[in-house]
Amino acid sequence: MSGRDFYAQDASARGSWRLAVLMGANSRTYKFALGQALLEFGQHGQEAIPLAEFAAAYSLGLVRHLTQNPQAPQAEKLGESDFLTVAAQESAATLETGHPTERLLAAAVRSMPTMVMQKFHNLRGDTAVPHTFYRLAGTGRHRVVRLTPDLLQLAHSEQATGLAAELGARWNIVETSFAAGIGRSLIEEGIFVDWDTLQITDKRRRRSVTGLVEATAGFQHGRCLICDDVLGLSDAVAVDHVFPFSLMHRFDSVGAWHGPDLDALWNLAPAHATCNGTKSDRLPSSLELACLAARNAAIMQSPHPLRRTLQLSLRSALPGQRVSSWPEFLRAVQMAV
Repeated sequence: MSGRDFYAQDASARGSWRLAVLMGANSRTYKFALGQALLEFGQHGQEAIPLAEFAAAYSLGLVRHLTQNPQAPQAEKLGESDFLTVAAQESAATLETGHPTERLLAAAVRSMPTMVMQKFHNLRGDTAVPHTFYRLAGTGRHRVVRLTPDLLQLAHSEQATGLAAELGARWNIVETSFAAGIGRSLIEEGIFVDWDTLQITDKRRRRSVTGLVEATAGFQHGRCLICDDVLGLSDAVAVDHVFPFSLMHRFDSVGAWHGPDLDALWNLAPAHATCNGTKSDRLPSSLELACLAARNAAIMQSPHPLRRTLQLSLRSALPGQRVSSWPEFLRAVQMAV
């Protein structure tokens, strides 16, 4: 699935936003700090924000993450004037007051227009998302970030809370992949799901990275895999085993289950708790399998490490078989049932 195919499933500002957040290149985490600030100002209905005010929210959000995980690959050498170097040096004073220091704010105002604000809408391959969410107007101290009607509508939409959660989850995943040790584990070995907490962890250290629902719902366009309705803010959400996990136990009683691990990411999908309860242990419908194949193909378009997890499933989860696509993989699982 290409980015164009993903967008075609929801040809809207939401689709463009998810393209930028979930499928854009991630050499650093600046786009997530920018996206968080955009949603926050949009939710307050502010159409025009002085660049300095916008940069304050942006840099504060980045510093809060910087104290937990690196915001660029640790192998990357940062110069003294690099924005991340300044952010690290000013983080303690910034967090103590709850406001960026003058030096940090000046660095953000100086770097944002020529760095993250030029790149947020860009995708890999020199393409851009169909919708834009802001523009920079004015010059010098009078520069203003103007939010577009698409961003304002998005920030007040039914899925706004979900979009913010998806962005936060993606930020957590990317920054963790930058960290030494755990990042290498995530990129080389993929992720593990802790069923006690529904958290994604790395396989080696079992350190929590982010929530499974938040990390995957965006690749389903924020919709239940079973009924295809929106996963609303007030809805109870469960994680569905699309092929029921009970199959593995059922086959244990008559021999051995010859299919792949059904407790893995490829088979797990956010769904309404009521839909999941009604579905129970039935096998997936053809429509549900098509949705799962599309969801997994979309994840394969995102940078590490969720993509790596699914690559490993395609490569080795079916004993003695090699498949190259998710429809083919799911047909093979059906044959094992």
